[in-house]
Amino acid sequence: MEEKRVTWAELYFDLVFVFAVTQVSQLLHHHHDWTRAGRALIAFVPVYWCWVGTTVQANIRDVDNARDRIGIFAVGLGGLFMALALPGAYGGRGVLFGAAYWAARLVLLGMLIRLRGVWNGPYGVGALASGPLLLAGGLLESPWREAMWATAALLDLSAPLLFRRRLAAVDYHPGHLPERFGLFLLVALGESIVGIGGPVAGSDLHGAQLVSVALAFVISCALWWLYYGFAADAMRYAVETAGSRRDMIRRVFQYGHLALIGSVIAVAVGFGETVAEPHAALGAGTLGLLYGGSALYLLSFGYTRWMMFGKLSPTRLAAAGTLLVLLPLTVRLPALVALAGLAVLMVGLNVWEGVRVARAVSAGV
Repeated sequence: MEEKRVTWAELYFDLVFVFAVTQVSQLLHHHHDWTRAGRALIAFVPVYWCWVGTTVQANIRDVDNARDRIGIFAVGLGGLFMALALPGAYGGRGVLFGAAYWAARLVLLGMLIRLRGVWNGPYGVGALASGPLLLAGGLLESPWREAMWATAALLDLSAPLLFRRRLAAVDYHPGHLPERFGLFLLVALGESIVGIGGPVAGSDLHGAQLVSVALAFVISCALWWLYYGFAADAMRYAVETAGSRRDMIRRVFQYGHLALIGSVIAVAVGFGETVAEPHAALGAGTLGLLYGGSALYLLSFGYTRWMMFGKLSPTRLAAAGTLLVLLPLTVRLPALVALAGLAVLMVGLNVWEGVRVARAVSAGV
């Protein structure tokens, strides 16, 4: 099979989701309790799934033509409306959020309508079930809105599993999807840069703030390295050699990257609440975003490695456990100390994994 490349239209489409990720992170700023985190996740799933639907249809078809470019841009407009609605998604903009998602799912279904049986699959679920549920939920008050939207999110996420037999006949391009999902993770990492620089850009920039910015950036680089330095090539290899590409894509990319991207967004919000006041104690909420988000990121690699190769990732699991143990112990410590501890652990993990990889290569494993 000829290697499929990401098109310029897809990259332009991603710019909408740069804005959408920023808007999702705003739902967590200043309010870090479990209720707010749950609301942010419920709102993020339709945004993410809209992107996933566009990416998968671009993988299985040739979209580098005028008709499909217009379709991709139409879905992007729906994503833009969803992003605009996010700050008030649980207020007066719930209908806009739901209607924009439903419209995007109808466009995606229309782009694939020529394919036989497309109604009886994830695209049909989005157009006929989860889309209407999101719009109906936008008309309701809390907690019914959250319940309706959570149901819609669960329907979307379960559709690839429910229709896995039908999807077995789909001919996926193995190189395109790892590249696309890696690009979305890069968008989330870009939000961490915004979280680092945005809060201090207009301040006097005293020495402690500069140190906190440097430490946060080191953590962001370490998050990048863990994925692109060690995992990205392994994920592509796993798809190329999988007995069932359908299952590998569903488990590692559609589900696994939801956790990876969500955890990076949490860390990015934690940066935004930390770097401006390096001498202040973070509190459980912000520390939960920083340490808990980083731990979830590492645990997600444990899940993806098991799905790919049936093996655990002991170093990353141990690092995640260490972070969870340290979380309650560092609640009262200054932000600078918390950032330094996280930076040391993440850099140390990268160094250790680099040594392990080098030893494996030299041993011919």
